[in-house]
Amino acid sequence: MSFLRAEELSLSFGGIRALAGLSFSVSRGEVFAIIGPNGAGKTTVFNAVTRIFDLDGGAVFVDDVDVTRLARHRMAHHGIARTFQNIELFEHATVLENLLLGRHRYPVGSLFAQFLFTPGVRRAEAAAREKAEDIIALLELQPHRNSPVSGLPYGVRKVVELGRALATDPQLLLLDEPASGLNPEETRDLSFWLDDLRSDLGITIVMIEHDMSLVGGVADRVMAMNQGRVIAVGTPAEVQRDPDVVAAYLGG
Repeated sequence: MSFLRAEELSLSFGGIRALAGLSFSVSRGEVFAIIGPNGAGKTTVFNAVTRIFDLDGGAVFVDDVDVTRLARHRMAHHGIARTFQNIELFEHATVLENLLLGRHRYPVGSLFAQFLFTPGVRRAEAAAREKAEDIIALLELQPHRNSPVSGLPYGVRKVVELGRALATDPQLLLLDEPASGLNPEETRDLSFWLDDLRSDLGITIVMIEHDMSLVGGVADRVMAMNQGRVIAVGTPAEVQRDPDVVAAYLGG
């Protein structure tokens, strides 16, 4: 049974067809990678799944719920989280504060209760902080816990963005080029974390990635795209050998 299912996704911007009847499925607990040359439509797939863009046609189902019918602000409540190619963090907030923002999907009582800081609100705040501290420990962010994001190295900020996505308790995690800008050691750490997220937390992961060593090390299956279409799906080794994939990257 597919956990994520995209059916005949179509989307155009003016005369450019970004998605051209694209379909794919991802099983629960799978690590699924999307690859392809620049302009293939990879990030557009994420923007369609998370309702940033309205599709011209087709539908996306997550756990058999048609999420194309959900309001955009309900995506996190449905267990869907994502990161971005360009880091989207609150630069002048600390690492801890950015992670706590990921807990916004959980109510902490009425405005009046928050104003009075009732026992229920205090318990909710304590639970949110405990979750954030768990993520800090998991991603080894302790040295940066109280540091403003603006002063952190790029690689650390990428990890903070991953942490904020995890703070929402996602069932489906969409990672847009998570290894971009990371050094080899940081990329190795990322591969270990992705294994842990899948094996220990049961999170289904879909990632867009150009680092084929990372893809080959963590992905169960790979989908190659070009010009808004699927050109190959299979294991990392199968897709890398596919002649259509080689032609899309090298020309031919």
